[in-house]
Amino acid sequence: MPREFQKLSHSIYVCKYHIIFCPKYRSRVLRDELADYVKREIYTLCSHKVGVEVVEANVQADHVHLVLSIPPKYAVSNLMGYLKGKLVIRVFNCYEHLCQRDQSGHL
Repeated sequence: MPREFQKLSHSIYVCKYHIIFCPKYRSRVLRDELADYVKREIYTLCSHKVGVEVVEANVQADHVHLVLSIPPKYAVSNLMGYLKGKLVIRVFNCYEHLCQRDQSGHL
């Protein structure tokens, strides 16, 4: 069996997804230190889910590209809801000026 296949108890799979998401209104806030922080937090949050692996991550000023290996036991929409929700909470806790800039509290 080639190494690219992964196993669960009753299945063998290769599920890789190219996911792109952007800040609200596609504002160009993901720069410099914030971009590095977002990338680190993406790796940290994905490591909390068993079997989820970040194959590639690229943070641009107005969007984020991810290639994730996600086991079939997780719905992609649920995983992205978890990832984006926790990520925005952590970003607002560390960078309060972003929350003050946009009074709606959205990123």
